[in-house]
Amino acid sequence: MIVMLLNVCHFMVTGDAQALIAGCCLPWMTGTAVNPLFRAAYLSIGGDRKVTLVVPWLSIRDQELVYPSNTTFVLPSQQEKYIREWLEERIGSKFNFNLQFYPGKFAVDKRSILPVGDISEIIPDDESDIAILEEPEHLTWYHHGRRWKKKFKWVVGIIHTNYLEYVKREKNGAVEAFLLEHINRWVVHIYCHKVIRLSAATQDYPKSVICNVHGVNPKFLEIGKQKMEQRQDEDQVFGKGVYYIGKMIWSKGYRELLKLLGDHQKDLAGIEVDLFGNGEDSDEVQKAARDLELSVKVHPGRDHTDPIFHDYKVFVNPSTTDVVCTTTAEALAMGKFVVCADHPSNEFFRQFPNCFLCDKSDAFVRGIFKALTEEPEPLTNAQMHELSWEAATERFLTAAELDQPLAKKPQRTRSKKFLSMSLQLGRKFDDASAYIHHVTLGFEGSRRAFGAVPGSLHPDEQQCKELGIASPSNKRGWKK
Repeated sequence: MIVMLLNVCHFMVTGDAQALIAGCCLPWMTGTAVNPLFRAAYLSIGGDRKVTLVVPWLSIRDQELVYPSNTTFVLPSQQEKYIREWLEERIGSKFNFNLQFYPGKFAVDKRSILPVGDISEIIPDDESDIAILEEPEHLTWYHHGRRWKKKFKWVVGIIHTNYLEYVKREKNGAVEAFLLEHINRWVVHIYCHKVIRLSAATQDYPKSVICNVHGVNPKFLEIGKQKMEQRQDEDQVFGKGVYYIGKMIWSKGYRELLKLLGDHQKDLAGIEVDLFGNGEDSDEVQKAARDLELSVKVHPGRDHTDPIFHDYKVFVNPSTTDVVCTTTAEALAMGKFVVCADHPSNEFFRQFPNCFLCDKSDAFVRGIFKALTEEPEPLTNAQMHELSWEAATERFLTAAELDQPLAKKPQRTRSKKFLSMSLQLGRKFDDASAYIHHVTLGFEGSRRAFGAVPGSLHPDEQQCKELGIASPSNKRGWKK
C-alpha cells in the first residue's frame, strides 16, 4: 500500500530528477513499510535524484491498533525521527530523501492502512512526470481524485500482495476472489502504464513483468559475513536448530507450519522449533502449539537482526500466501539454510544452494533433517550482491523502464492510421472507465458499499490540523 512517485525526465542523468514515495510505514513492521523505505534510501544515493517518501499519518486511536509495543506519536515530526533513526541504525549512514505524511485510516476488517482523500494532491503538477505505485490495487480501490495516468507521464505499479489467496481463505472466498480479481485488473489498468509483479504468485495482469525488485537490509549480509569468518576458526557456528519469524496471523504461514509439524510429530521427534511473532492470532497459535507433542515454543516478535537469531541454522517457511518472503531472503543473507515451499513466491530463491524447495510435507521433513545434519555453503560475492538493495535497485530501474530517457517511451509515437485510431479508441474507453470509477467512489454510500473505511473520502479536521493541510470545508488543495 505504498505509492512511489518519481519526477524523472532522464533518470540516469544527474540533475533535478525527483522521486516521491507514499504508503504505510514504521513502526508497522510489514514488508510494504520496510521495502519502500529502503528503496527511497537507495534511489537517493548519489544526490542526482530528489526523493520524497510519503507515508500515512494515523490518528492516535488507529496508531494504538497498528503499531506494536504501545508505540504512538503525537506529531508527524516525532514519527519521522523514529523512521530515520531506524533506517540509519541499519544502514549506518544518512540518506538525502525528504519525508512527508498524508492522512490515512486503518481498516480493521482488511487489517490494512488505506489513504484518505486524494493523495495525488501532495505532488505539485510541475513535479509530476513519473509515478510508481507500490500496491497500486490497494491504493486505487477507493481513490477519488485526479487520475494518475493524467497527472503523470509514466505510472508504474508494483504488485506486492497475493490478495486473491488471502480472500480465498475467508467465508465465501471463491466468489469474493473472483470479484476482486476483476476489480484489481480494472483499477490497475486505469491507473498504471507499467506493472511489475514481484513473483508469479501474484495475480496476473496484462503487459506485466515478473521481477523481484526487493533487497535485504545490509545488516543481514554483514551477519552472514561474520558467520563465514567464524567458520574459518570453528567447525560449527550455528548452535540452534529450527525457527520461523513472521506476523502471527494464520494466513502468514502458521497454519501450514503447525499442520506440517502435527502431521509429522513422530518423524520430527526430538527436534525443537521456535516461533517468533506478534499478531491478532497469537493466542490461537500458542494454543495450537501447546497441543503438539513436539517441543514448539512461541515467542514475542523481534527484529530479525536481533542477536538471538544469529545462531539458528534452519529457517522453515511452508507459507504459500507470500509473494516474495522478506524473512526468507534475510535468512539466506545470514548464511542459514532455508526450507520452504516449492511455490512461485520462492522462485527467486531457487538460485541459492542453501534453499531447499519442497513440494510435499514429507519433503519438508527430509529438508529439515538434511539442513540440520549438513553445513550451509558460504555465499559467493555474486550471491550476496543478488540479495542486496544495490542489485534490487538495478533490477527495479530496468523493469520499470526508468533506465532510459522518458522521452523515448512510445506513448505519443506516430503510427499507421488504423493503429492511431485504435489507440484513440482505447484511450477513450480508458477515460470512460476511469470516469465511472471516479464518480462511483465520490459518494459515501457507494464507497461504504464497496468496503471503504467510513469517512475516508476526506480527511477529518484533526488530521488536517496535525498535518498542516487545509480542512475539507475550505480545502482547494494541499497547503505548501
